[in-house]
Amino acid sequence: MQNNYDVIIIGAGAAGLTAGIYLSRAKVKTLILNEGAVGGQMVLTHEIANYPGVENISGYELARNMKSQAQKFGCKIRSNIKITDIQLTEEIKQVTINNKETFTSDAVIISTGGKSRTIGAIGEDKFKGLGISYCATCDGDFFQDKEIIVVGGGNSALEEAVSLTKYASKVTVVHQFDHFQAFEHYVEEARNNPKINFKMDSEIVEFSGNEKLNAVRIRNKISGDISEMNIDGVFILIGYVPNTEMLRGIIELNGNNEIKVDNNMATNIPGVYAAGDSIAKRFRQVTTAVADGTIAALSCAEYVHNNKKEPLEV
Repeated sequence: MQNNYDVIIIGAGAAGLTAGIYLSRAKVKTLILNEGAVGGQMVLTHEIANYPGVENISGYELARNMKSQAQKFGCKIRSNIKITDIQLTEEIKQVTINNKETFTSDAVIISTGGKSRTIGAIGEDKFKGLGISYCATCDGDFFQDKEIIVVGGGNSALEEAVSLTKYASKVTVVHQFDHFQAFEHYVEEARNNPKINFKMDSEIVEFSGNEKLNAVRIRNKISGDISEMNIDGVFILIGYVPNTEMLRGIIELNGNNEIKVDNNMATNIPGVYAAGDSIAKRFRQVTTAVADGTIAALSCAEYVHNNKKEPLEV
């Protein structure tokens, strides 16, 4: 019985921690299992300035506060573990970690998150959050009257390039092909914006700077020539990869390997819910993850209550 819970949450980012807060406060016995450090993508954000009610906070600090809040309500958290087996289709769910310890529950919330696609250039890891961003909505206003680069050629890249001209003095779109993959109206809007110029058939091969990013090296893929460009910031907008590899063949995913959910955050398997950046949705923000986690927790609590026929406090 020691390893049996009402709900197991897989993933301790904003969605998972929020679900843990709501469930534990409702006296639902809850365990969060997380393969890395608590906080997920949130901890990579140097500064969060658009979280309602909080003028300014680091992603690390916000994650720490959420973790502490969940634990105060009684939520158990195991981090830096490896999930080695997961059984979701039966009435009693099972999750095994490190090939030796198995936990059971009546319901599961999957909040495994995901990660932005990277370009793999030299210095990219070093300057994440220090001039390199993967979210224009999150970080655009930090580059008021600055010169920036947008990497990418799809709808999101060109749409955000136009949006970033509200802040930046100049936007250079760097794209590896000689044509864009975006819809034509996004292309035209970007081409008609006087603040935007383009480097086609090009790729960034190196990021450099001291404490913050201040320059990039760009290679022309046709000629092979390399040029250096002084820059205040780079937005890499080339797609998103959900952390759903272990769920393939178990839960219904869409063509982008995102988890399909309904309005209650329920998946196609009874008793299994999903929330946050691993689900199929358009916007990925801390606030949307928190909303997903809230809905998943309330839906999951109702599911557990209906199965157990016990009083529930929400």
